[in-house]
Amino acid sequence: MESISIRNQTVREFVLLGFHEVPGLHLLFFSILTIIYASIVTGNTLIVVVVVSSQRLHTPMYFFLVNLSFIEILYTSTVVPKMLEGFLQESAISMAGCLFQFFVFGSLATDECFLLAVMAYDRYLAICHPLRYPLLMGPRWCLGLVLTAWLSGFVIDGLVVALMAQLRFCGPNQIDHFYCDFSPLMILACSDTGVAQVTTFVLSVVFLIIPFGLVLVSYMQIVVTVLRVPSGSRRTKAFSTCSSHLAVVSTFYGTLMVLYIAPSAVHSQLLCKVVALLYTVVTPIFNPVIYTLRNQEVHQALRRLLYCKATEM
Repeated sequence: MESISIRNQTVREFVLLGFHEVPGLHLLFFSILTIIYASIVTGNTLIVVVVVSSQRLHTPMYFFLVNLSFIEILYTSTVVPKMLEGFLQESAISMAGCLFQFFVFGSLATDECFLLAVMAYDRYLAICHPLRYPLLMGPRWCLGLVLTAWLSGFVIDGLVVALMAQLRFCGPNQIDHFYCDFSPLMILACSDTGVAQVTTFVLSVVFLIIPFGLVLVSYMQIVVTVLRVPSGSRRTKAFSTCSSHLAVVSTFYGTLMVLYIAPSAVHSQLLCKVVALLYTVVTPIFNPVIYTLRNQEVHQALRRLLYCKATEM
């Protein structure tokens, strides 16, 4: 009778186990990830400030980059603080808070998938069709692309969360992850998860494969165009820039595909968490670096901004 009553109870709070497999490394992980998180927020905030303050950077590419920086700040802040808490003490989260975390994080990750595709398309137009670029990437079109990217993520993940909210969770209430992710939650559900899982799989296939395909096609066209460039140094620089962009973008899309389209490819929950770290903290810290490290316009704008601040003091 007691076990039946327990099964009939609805879980109101979850415990995030985080990296419970390696308790001896918690302080080390806390220190490293705190530094990384601070770097992500600082780096992306700096990009936003520099672009907004410099009139020369008010172009489509930097407009998209500012939106990418906003997404990186928001979606890492949705997950990382709770993960850091878990390294110091037991991290609990309410049922509503868990679904809200998944909704915000999933929506922003989907937004980034679309935005990275938009940015690759922007680079394709700028390099392959430079004369038509101002017309093809006008202000209204840029704003429309960004609004579509933002709204699509919240609509898509809103549907998934609506299906998850219909499920019953009777216990246990321990989520073997550092945030409320889809698969660990489905394991804990005591009602039929078939509709939610099929819907999530279909949406993941469509909204991961298509944007990533657009990214690959755009960069293939860029490579073909760059090969026609007579200058060897310019060609080398273009290849170096494109390869670094593509490497980080592929890491972001690839890890999401593994976890949401082919989760059976990850044979342990610890490995699943390590893979999740790639798109929660690794790509967000590399994105501002690869898009600004070799960009002289950003360097000059940053120097002007720092000089102005120094003279004001």
